[in-house]
Amino acid sequence: MDTKILLENGTNELEVLEFRLDGNAYGINVAKIKEIINYQEVTPVPNSHPSIEGIFMPRDTMITAIDLKNCLQRGVSEPGGLFIITNFNKLDIAFHVDSVVGIHRVSWREIIKPGSTISTSEDGVSTGIIKFDDRLIIILDFEKIVTDINPETGLKVADIEELGERHRIDVPILIAEDSPLLNKLIVDSLHKAGYVNLIHTENGQQAYDVIQECKKEGTLKEHVQCIITDIEMPLMDGHRLTKLVKSDDSTKDIPIVIFSSLVNDDMKRKGEALGANAQLSKPEIGNLVRVVDELVLDNN
Repeated sequence: MDTKILLENGTNELEVLEFRLDGNAYGINVAKIKEIINYQEVTPVPNSHPSIEGIFMPRDTMITAIDLKNCLQRGVSEPGGLFIITNFNKLDIAFHVDSVVGIHRVSWREIIKPGSTISTSEDGVSTGIIKFDDRLIIILDFEKIVTDINPETGLKVADIEELGERHRIDVPILIAEDSPLLNKLIVDSLHKAGYVNLIHTENGQQAYDVIQECKKEGTLKEHVQCIITDIEMPLMDGHRLTKLVKSDDSTKDIPIVIFSSLVNDDMKRKGEALGANAQLSKPEIGNLVRVVDELVLDNN
């Protein structure tokens, strides 16, 4: 199955693969998918997390297989079905699903925030919902699922300690990150690194509204001298935000750092084409601080 569908840069759209699990419809951003293969027998890993089915080696690459049904507290998957092999946060992970339905091209504005429409099994691991006439597709937070299984794959906050004693830095930074947990971790990490003048928003649209308001009031330099943005966000994604900022003469010189689990070779090319100044994978919180230092301290 071809998952390399080409989207124009900065259109605020994404491709969502719809798959089925236990009769329910779920979705994953196509940008996370390497390939989809038939189920293969796996080798169990002793003393591993209950949601880890085991490991297997397609094309001599060792991959961990995760029982998505078990993650969602819907029982245990039987042999059969498909593996969706993903790559994010520099990890190759296979997720065991029942079947694949197809791919939908949607705008981030069409994705609804999770609410009472989802069951308790998806509570906390859903990033959004796509509503069709006959069904809801629940987009799962695969990063959180993997981090819950193995916390060491999450943000490496300990890297901040290695930076040593830091002085207070008043350079204003605007952050766009929809995950409340990651938003807090990024803000806390920047605070520890000395950055105290932070505005944090939940998505690209909120961040862009802040920029527009500052432009209107003539206070852009006082409030926004650097932008850190995720890619996947409701209403407006990070690529669209980057395109809008870099195509405006009054904001194009503001450094933008894309900080996302989706930073791979393909996505890096997209970010470069849009004018992003730096792009880092989510676990690299220590490198994020170093990159921000390089981008803003040299200019102040």
